[in-house]
Amino acid sequence: MSRTLSLPGGAVTLEAGPEHTAGGPWNRTAYAAAHVVCDPLADIDPWLDTAVGWDRTLAFREHLWSLGFGVAEAMDTAQRGMGLDWATSLELIQRSTKMARAEGHVIASGAGTDHLAAGADVTIDDVIRAYEEQCEAVEAAGSRVILMASRALTVAAKGPDDYARVYGHILSNLQNPAILHWLGEMFDPALQGYWGSSAIIGDNAAKVDGIKISLLSEEKEIAMRRRLPDGVVMYTGDDFNYPALIEGDNEGFSHALLGIFDPIAPVAGRALSQLAAGDTQGYHATFAPTVPLSRHIFRAPTRFYKTGVVFMAYLTGHQDHFTMVGGQESTRSTLHLAEIMRLANVAGLFVDPDFAAARARSVFAARGVEI
Repeated sequence: MSRTLSLPGGAVTLEAGPEHTAGGPWNRTAYAAAHVVCDPLADIDPWLDTAVGWDRTLAFREHLWSLGFGVAEAMDTAQRGMGLDWATSLELIQRSTKMARAEGHVIASGAGTDHLAAGADVTIDDVIRAYEEQCEAVEAAGSRVILMASRALTVAAKGPDDYARVYGHILSNLQNPAILHWLGEMFDPALQGYWGSSAIIGDNAAKVDGIKISLLSEEKEIAMRRRLPDGVVMYTGDDFNYPALIEGDNEGFSHALLGIFDPIAPVAGRALSQLAAGDTQGYHATFAPTVPLSRHIFRAPTRFYKTGVVFMAYLTGHQDHFTMVGGQESTRSTLHLAEIMRLANVAGLFVDPDFAAARARSVFAARGVEI
């Protein structure tokens, strides 16, 4: 089955990719940072208010779990800090965690300080209280904590000691070891200069499961991975270089907590199964076509990558509209979306080309393009 489309920039013939199958067993832990589906019919002002389509949002988490992935909940992929507020994030965490616990699935959820507005009057104690509120709520829901970076801490901290004080206090009071989440400024410009001291992990190793870094630098991740204490793992958040980082080298490897796993989950699951079976050639052959797609979706300004993630969810039937929290569907150009289709086709992500083509026509028609 195939379908040819006259996309802006050149025609493409969509070919049917392989059917989705469950992954595993794997020799890497793999979390997919999952997006949310908004309610397009809610009577709200999208730039100011949030309305989640709960049925579709939770069904997508079931999709990820069915393929073998853990869910990283209420992260930046869900537009946390870009439309998804803390109150809605907590409801999302509570709903998803209830499902995960009932069905034996893996989940970890973001806790940060995004309900605390960053400003000159915010103190380190304010940041600590904000972190405590969210961490307590996440653990009360039954989820492991992913300790997200804090915009307020970036403003309030005077140096490494302030970061060490905040992280040391929060980690020491958690019920279970957390995943630290280091998001580079390419994902959130407000986090420029974030982090204080690598001693934070060493001093609190018993309360740190691992660290996820999203710096889009293979070299920096490997250098940090080799410095981690025993028992603390690296979760790659590098959406540019994930195949090599997950495979690893003679001195170690990275597990994964990736936004790109949201749109490429079926293919990523096959690749991880091949790696676990010792088929490294097949692993790279399966993953390789996804890398150009990922680099395109996450290209600068990287913080707008969510638009490509949701576009793919619409094309593949995981939601019934191309509308996003905060009106973020407008952050990428028509040509950008056309290239996503070309690259996703090469990666084998369209199981039903006719369905994807019909969905694409409605999006491009709304932008004045007949395909």
